[in-house]
Amino acid sequence: MTDDLEATRRRPLWSLIGIGLFAGFLSGMFGIGGGIVIVPLLVLAAGFERRLAAGTSLAAIVPAALVGVASYAALEQVAWLVALILVIGSVTGAQVGAHLLHRLPLLAIRWAFIVFLAAVAVSLFLVVPSREAELELTVLPIIGLIVLGFCTGVLSGILGVGGGIIIVPMLILVFGQSDLVAKGTSLAMMIPTAISGTIGNLRRKNVDLRSALVVGLSACVTTALGAAVANLLDPRTASIVFAVFLAVLIVRLAIEAVKSSRKA
Repeated sequence: MTDDLEATRRRPLWSLIGIGLFAGFLSGMFGIGGGIVIVPLLVLAAGFERRLAAGTSLAAIVPAALVGVASYAALEQVAWLVALILVIGSVTGAQVGAHLLHRLPLLAIRWAFIVFLAAVAVSLFLVVPSREAELELTVLPIIGLIVLGFCTGVLSGILGVGGGIIIVPMLILVFGQSDLVAKGTSLAMMIPTAISGTIGNLRRKNVDLRSALVVGLSACVTTALGAAVANLLDPRTASIVFAVFLAVLIVRLAIEAVKSSRKA
């Protein structure tokens, strides 16, 4: 226990603050939790073991997502019922994903996910979302949202990816949502998922609470700024910027997949 406390005290404070500020801005701008950025930065810049980085990141996401949701909700850019439906699917899917984690070919799934993100990135260059669009919740869209939430949860459980990176483009491309509403809704659905996951990680002693608090509070400083920038961009520019962000993410995921295949 003493060793754990000593390791916590040795975490580089300014690195944690910098990680939080950067991740918070991206979270607000793109409607993502920020874990896709926080985890590798905790490993590379703060010397975290990857599993502890994932647990700490999930805890840090909660305050940032709350600020992000508040920023989008202030402008009526959160579809609360859509977020609830997505949560129902994702909570179930996450349990299935965790169960399948050691039963499926992880490398093949990782490459399939990379191909999926590449297709999404290309599509975002071609589609201009309407900010006046509204999703009518009839039977078919509700079923589609549950399926989307479930698939997102499964991938989260298997690959550890955050839901926002899937939810935001799918709400835009498949359900015709405004890009801003898609981002606000994505952040809203992450909150219960992140809280649930954090409770589980705390039980397994898989969270550095001090570091999570530093990163999370730092992220709160820039999340609203990221949301403000998203509102300033026109829909076409916002889609292109998100597609470029996905392209950078694809490169990073591909490098990790290649390294994993070499170790196998």
